[in-house]
Order: sequence, then structure tokens, then C-alpha cells
Amino acid sequence: MKILLIEDDDALIAILTRSLSSQHHIVDAVKDGEMGWTYASTFDYDAIVLDIMLPKLDGISLCQKLRGAGYTTPILLLTAQDNTTAKVQGLDAGADDYVVKPFDIAELTARVRALLRRGSTNPLPLLSWGDLMLNPSSCEVTYNGQSLTLTTKEYDLLELFLRDSYRVFSNDEIIDRLWSSDDFPAEATVRSHLRRLRHKLQAAGAPQDFIGTIHGRGYYLTSAQNSLDSTPRHLVGTIHELPLPDDCNNDNSQPIHSHRQQSDYLAFLQETWVTTKPQCLENLAEIVTIVDRLLLGHCTYSLQQQAHQKAHKLVGTLGVFSLTSAMEITRQIERLLNRSILLSPTEALPLQTYAIELERELATTFPSQKTDIPNPDLPLLLLIDLDPSLNRSLTEIAENRGYHPISLSSIEAADRYLFSGSDPNPPALILVNFRGSSSTLGFIHNVHLRLPDRAILVLSDRDELIDRLAVVRHGGKFVCTTNLTTSQIFTAATSLLPNTTTPKVMVVDDDLDWLRTVPKLLQPWGLKITTLADPQQFWNVLQSVQPDALVLDVQMPEINGLELCQVLRSDPQWQRLPILFLSASKDSISQQEAFKVGADDYLCKPMMGGEIAQRIRHRLARLQCQ
Repeated sequence: MKILLIEDDDALIAILTRSLSSQHHIVDAVKDGEMGWTYASTFDYDAIVLDIMLPKLDGISLCQKLRGAGYTTPILLLTAQDNTTAKVQGLDAGADDYVVKPFDIAELTARVRALLRRGSTNPLPLLSWGDLMLNPSSCEVTYNGQSLTLTTKEYDLLELFLRDSYRVFSNDEIIDRLWSSDDFPAEATVRSHLRRLRHKLQAAGAPQDFIGTIHGRGYYLTSAQNSLDSTPRHLVGTIHELPLPDDCNNDNSQPIHSHRQQSDYLAFLQETWVTTKPQCLENLAEIVTIVDRLLLGHCTYSLQQQAHQKAHKLVGTLGVFSLTSAMEITRQIERLLNRSILLSPTEALPLQTYAIELERELATTFPSQKTDIPNPDLPLLLLIDLDPSLNRSLTEIAENRGYHPISLSSIEAADRYLFSGSDPNPPALILVNFRGSSSTLGFIHNVHLRLPDRAILVLSDRDELIDRLAVVRHGGKFVCTTNLTTSQIFTAATSLLPNTTTPKVMVVDDDLDWLRTVPKLLQPWGLKITTLADPQQFWNVLQSVQPDALVLDVQMPEINGLELCQVLRSDPQWQRLPILFLSASKDSISQQEAFKVGADDYLCKPMMGGEIAQRIRHRLARLQCQ
């Protein structure tokens, strides 16, 4: 996918470009609104990430201009104004979503993924062409069951062909889709990548002309399986998060890895801060100069606004590096300068104190956070509103024991992270400090309702029965931390986790709207979902996914669910697979036929996600007991 980033903060551009590129997105970055309009109206993009405060043309005006010209590309606004008015203005201007600075990079990239899914007719598909299968959810490519190790550009080329299987792509079209506008390669480079991709496909058993050439026009996928079946199979894929391939803008021959090493990202973050820090100090010096003029009574309102804009930008920059203390000081400066009238010398006095504190903070601070993007191979651990010393100790233990900890400073921040619509990687375990407030109990209750399979451990230093009852009644587990070591607290937390792996469920239905809905319905209940719209590809996908349970529709074109059930019940490998029918047909004859061919359960649409998940887990539990 190709993304246009319109942002004037160099540090944010560098970090967002790296994060988005690591997820196979091609990123064009420009620094002002007028250039943003030029790029958006010249090139085709799948999404636009747009800052509100921009030189020459602000983000709200640019968004309105794009929508007025008929552009339907999804737009994500970046704003440092965390108030309802700013959000309403952005959405009314035509934006699809917004993120408030400072933000977590993982949250922003998750929101971009959500926008891309909503804007796609075939979100996150599992793609196949004959014996070739590509799974964007895991970045895995196989031919006839044999895994292929591809470079980033080889993978991107193959995905491009599979997403539009009948199309002939010219060199110019390939370059436009797979390279940024600042890095257009020669046509010989495209041919070189194609040649290496063809060799790897042939080595795995693909025909020599698997990727064909029409001289003068371009490249295309030839008929699959020796021309016996040229129909591309576009299947809606799994809902788990995309693993992060390494160095996705690199054209070298290194293979794609499942995730970026955290140490590499930390080094990148620190290197970026080294080049960003002088600019931050320069902005602070300009703010100090204007503050000095305010104290002397020699300032204009225009200069005060200029200082406010610099402080506003500095808040966002410091937030990107998680320099929380420096960011909060800068936010105080921004708030004081955000006045509709000129400050008097007396009113400006606190600015001098804040400026001195900020200068001292910037002189000694350095980013030390781990990667903002969770390693998908590690279970996610949320630490919410914990005392700093306990938070540090639990973070260290969690990292040493194979967890990815994320610290959130407040209940409000945790609520935004989990339920803002950004589709984050769901946590395996949640630890929250209990201060006896109703907001904490409300948060626990909300998590229990919306993520019922997630363990919530509530920590408190006071051991009162009334507190224990309140937590339990709202869906959490209570642990008194008095006389417990950090290791004992961590052990108590991880004991709440189930020992079983995430069940894999395959859903086969020809209703595409239902297939797009069912992953969201079942995601909160800890099920990994693969959906399939074309029953003719059933056997190939079944062998690839190896599901723990199967959900079938009764009536489907060409091959119905009853026939698929019969096929499985006659196969020794699959005859014990739990099979549930989920159908709009409520008549007794259909239900009798389903049970007759070997169904374990029969459910009728419409049905809530929790009910479906409960029936699936019930069948799996019964199977384990046999």
C-alpha cells in the first residue's frame, strides 16, 4: 500500500516512515500543505496521514480541498489539540480518523491499518494462484507447500500481481506502486527483481512462464496450474496483526524477517534524537527570546502567537520520543501562550521558570524506550497507573520472561489504547493499580465486557474485603501487594493466563459482508479467524491453516456446506474436527441434514459473537476430554 505523509516535523517523518515501511507500505513524505496537494493530486495513494498545523496550507483546509475535488482516499489527521472542537472540525472537513499528539506509534500504525482495511474491497486477503499462496497476515509465501524466501521487493511484486491477477502491469505502473516518488529506479532494476523472483518460483516447482511478459506492455500472471484453472482465489484472511518485516525499503537481497529487533529500533530512535535535539534547542531559544520581550513589555501579539506555534510543535516532537517530563513542561508553556490577547509581564513570569526547567531537561534527557511496535511473537502485557518503582521492576521481569510490556500512565490512556477504534494488538494480561476510584472500577467492568477472555489483575496495597468484592463484581482479580515481592506479583498475574494456544477457526461462507463482520465479532474471545469465500479453494486453505474448528454455511454455490462436512467425516485426518453450521436457514430439515452428515452443532443467524465463541470453545473442550 502507498501512503502520503504530510508533516513538517523531521523527527516524526523519520519515525513514521520507518514504522509504516516496516509493514510493507511505500511512504512519500512532504512538509507543507501545498506540496501535499501537488502529490495527492498527481499520484495514487491508498491513505493520507496529514498534520493539521502545516506551512502554506493547513491540514483542515487541505482535507477540505481534497474532498471538494472528489478524492475519496482515507485521511488520518494528526493534531496536538486534544479537544472536541478540533476533532469535530477535522471530521467535518472530511477526515476519516484522527490521532492526538503525542501518540503511541503502535496506535497510529494500527489506525492506518484499520483505514486501509475499511478502504479495501478485500481486506487483508489470503491470496492464491494455482499452487502459489501468499498470506499478508504472516508475510509467508509458499508454492505447492514449499516456503519461499523473498526479498522485500520480490514479495511486494508478487503481492501486487496477486491483488489484481488479470491485469498487465507496465514498468511505470510497477515503479509507481512499489517505490516512493523520490526514489524511482531504472526499468532495469524492475527487470532484475522480476528475474530473481522468477528463478525462486521455478526452483520451488513453478512453470518457467509463471510470470509472463507482453513485450511493449508489461508483466502478468499466466494461467495457474498449467492453464487448467486461471481463476485467482482472493480469500479474506486472518485477523491477527501483521508481523513486521525488516528493512522494507531496502532493495538488497536479504530475506524478510518476521519482526524488527527491538535493539535496532532503539538505536534508530537514539540516532534520530541526536539529529533532532539541536532543532529542539533552537526552537526553545526562539521561545525564550520572545518570553524575554514579553517580560520587558516589548512584545507583539504576533510574536506571542509565533512562540505558541513553536511550543505546540515541540510538544509533538518530544512526545514522539516519549520524553514525557520535557513534553509536559513544554505543554505548560504552550497553554500559557495560547491566549487571545497579549500577555502582560506579570502573566509571562511563569514562562521564564518553565523555559529554564525545559532547557535543563533537554540537556540531560535521552530516549530509552523500547520499540513502540510490539513484537507479534510475544504476549502483550499492559501495566496501567502503577507506582514508578513497581512499574520498572515488572517491566524488567516481563521482558526477561518473554513478554512485551507497555506502560500506560492513567486509566484514561488505557481506555484510549484499548477502545479508541485503532485495533491494537490485544493484550494477554492487564495489570492495573486500584486507588478505590469509580473510574478504575468502570474501566475494569468495560474491559471485562468487551474483552472477556483477557485477564485483569488489580493491584492494591490495602487488603480490604470491600475492595476485593468491588473488583470481583466488576470482572477483575484482586491481589494485595503488601509483603509480596515483584516476582511473586508477576507470578500471580501470569497464573491467570490460559495454558492453551489460541484456537484457530476457519469460517466458510459465500456472504462477503458476513465474512468481514465475523472476525470482529469473534476477536475479543481470543480466536484466530481465517475466512474463506470460495469453497472450491476449501481443501488448499484447510491444509494450510490447520484449523481447530470449522464453521460452515449450508447453502453455497457449486459446493455446499453439507458436502464439505461429508468430505471431512470420511477423511481419517479430519473426521474428528469440530464442525459447526451457521446458517440463515432455521427449518428443521436443514438442521437434521446437518447433523446427519456429521455436524457437531447448528447455529442460526443472526447470532452474537459471544454465543458463537462459547459454542466453539465448548466443542473444543469436549474434544479435549475425549
